[in-house]
Amino acid sequence: QVLLVESGGGLVQAGGSLRVSCQVSGGTFTRMSMGWFRQAPGKEREFVAAWSWTGRRDYADSVQGRFTISRDYAKNTVYLQMNSLKPEDTAVYYCTATGSLGALTTANTYTYWGQGTQVTVSS
Repeated sequence: QVLLVESGGGLVQAGGSLRVSCQVSGGTFTRMSMGWFRQAPGKEREFVAAWSWTGRRDYADSVQGRFTISRDYAKNTVYLQMNSLKPEDTAVYYCTATGSLGALTTANTYTYWGQGTQVTVSS
């Protein structure tokens, strides 16, 4: 059983930075494609960033140049560094994992999901 545990969310002012983390256990981290999605109140869950286990990285247009996904293979952890945050980045951020190399921008591709961590950006 793969378990994903997010941490690092919180409240930050617009223009600030925040890093959220996702600790992965119970699987082979090196063979997992990892993703971050977010869901704001009243909106559908949307893709943020992904890193396939072959090394390909993808970002949503709305976060390109501001957010960076990274992986620490020694710690089985994936990070999402968020800079120049905007109020519209406010959402619950979810870490997700799959053994697939399919469409990593699509939520249905992923098998495992964390519980989510709240990120709130004040104006």
